[in-house]
Amino acid sequence: MKPVQVDVGEGSDLGVTAAAKSSPIAVSQATSQRYVPLDAYRGLIMLLLISHGFGIAALPSLPVYEAIARQFRHSLWEGVVFWDVIMPAFLFMVGVSMPFALGRRTEKGATFRQNLRHVAIRSLRLLIIGEIVNSIEHNHFRLQIHTVLTQVAYAYFLCFLIMQLRPRYQVLVVVLTLAGHSALYFLFAGPGGAFSPIDNIGARIDLAVMGRTYVKEFSYVSINFITETVTTLFGVWTGIVLRSQRPRGRQLRILAVAMVVAFGSGLALSTLIPMIKKLWTASYTCYTAGWTLLGLLILMLLAEIRGASRIMFPLVVVSMNSIFIYSVDLTLRPWINGTVGVFTGRFGFIGTFAPVAEACAVLLTMWYLCYWLYRQKIFLKA
Repeated sequence: MKPVQVDVGEGSDLGVTAAAKSSPIAVSQATSQRYVPLDAYRGLIMLLLISHGFGIAALPSLPVYEAIARQFRHSLWEGVVFWDVIMPAFLFMVGVSMPFALGRRTEKGATFRQNLRHVAIRSLRLLIIGEIVNSIEHNHFRLQIHTVLTQVAYAYFLCFLIMQLRPRYQVLVVVLTLAGHSALYFLFAGPGGAFSPIDNIGARIDLAVMGRTYVKEFSYVSINFITETVTTLFGVWTGIVLRSQRPRGRQLRILAVAMVVAFGSGLALSTLIPMIKKLWTASYTCYTAGWTLLGLLILMLLAEIRGASRIMFPLVVVSMNSIFIYSVDLTLRPWINGTVGVFTGRFGFIGTFAPVAEACAVLLTMWYLCYWLYRQKIFLKA
């Protein structure tokens, strides 16, 4: 039975390490010749994205739990906690996959025009799927410019265009983009200040274009796609490094230096521009890139340990059907949660940690759906 390829998470074929060849991952035709840490990282990000904080935020507001719970709730405005790094990591991995996927197409003879058409169609599909999923989630048709899948669509298309430039000009685009985005907020500051949660320039643009803002819902703004593209482009550069013929040790050193630069630039910018996820500020863009690179480096180092790739197998299962599990979470989670509750009594018998057990049980159920598709060699892609 041949794999069904209808999916959006584009592969990362670097060839498996010796450790990976001995793991269950190498058995599947669909995952052979793929670099396991990249698939595992994508799967980890997706699991975190749909975990709803593993129910930790629902624990009682006691000091012993609050320090942990805070890391699983987005910052109210300024600052960065663990939960604020998930979406940057997701966009980063979209970027990492692009040099591999487009490189394969070019090696097979695809021209620039054919690649452009491929990217444009894929971006349009993501936009459509994003609006459909968002409308189903809200039980009525609801056009929303800023959703996870629309973020990916914009960044994917824009990064493809930027990739056509020489490296020095790509760097110039990043510098000008971050500077221009920040200048926009400073030049058009509202009564509450440049980065006010209510009357910032992003919210005013949304009001002018759509006739409404997201302030009362979650305070995000549509022009975030500008700096989100930079986050994705950081991933593109990482993918180029990993796809190069450099020895693995040299690749690790390059990424480690990039991580230090990202942390340093983010902290330096934060003295002028606050780190705000909901506005995707320049300081937030750079600082979270450092954390994202750190996570990737850890998985790459683990992959060099013989047998460690077996531990990554559950994550790879999710990676192979990332859009599927994300869509299931948005559209079917309430039903799955209710069904699990019927057979578990919502874990009321374990007391305080019942919300954690319930969230993990739902997550395991969704993971098993991915595993079933994986065993059937069905990989749903847009």
